[in-house]
Amino acid sequence: MNILAQGLGIVGMLFNILVFQQRKQRGVLICQFFAAVSFAFNYLLLGAVIGGVLNLIGAVRALVFLFEKRTKANSISWLIIFIIAFASSYPLTFLVFKTPITPKNLIIELLPVIAMILITVSLRLGKAKAVRAFSLFSSPMWLVYNCFSGSFGAIASEILNLISIIVGIIRLDTKRKKS
Repeated sequence: MNILAQGLGIVGMLFNILVFQQRKQRGVLICQFFAAVSFAFNYLLLGAVIGGVLNLIGAVRALVFLFEKRTKANSISWLIIFIIAFASSYPLTFLVFKTPITPKNLIIELLPVIAMILITVSLRLGKAKAVRAFSLFSSPMWLVYNCFSGSFGAIASEILNLISIIVGIIRLDTKRKKS
């Protein structure tokens, strides 16, 4: 089970790295969908419930934004729905999934919730550049959570994501300003 979980984390890592190298929002969303599905099962198999739940919601979010014309994803309603879904997962972690309420858990379980809300706002903005910028803040939050959850693929993913984000910003955002 642990080998399968860690393998899914590595698959998620590969898709996550590709997210920040996409020029178009469509590519970002396709990679995000596959990363989210992989990480959802990775976390759930490791017993890191909030990580799994958040990534399942994240997979739905990626599909909604990917098919924005059909789903009317540019509506503020979707932003509100996803923020509520992510925020609601926090108390459910303790009340339904019985994560022990400790000061450490109260902080650690909150970090990925904030990270997912930040990314959702960036997706609503509709620019790959915004995803890279907001990810500079959300990625370290996931890194801390991943260290506590024991997902080696997710830890490696966030380290590589941070490198990829910086490379993407330099390659796609700052170089264009100079041109």
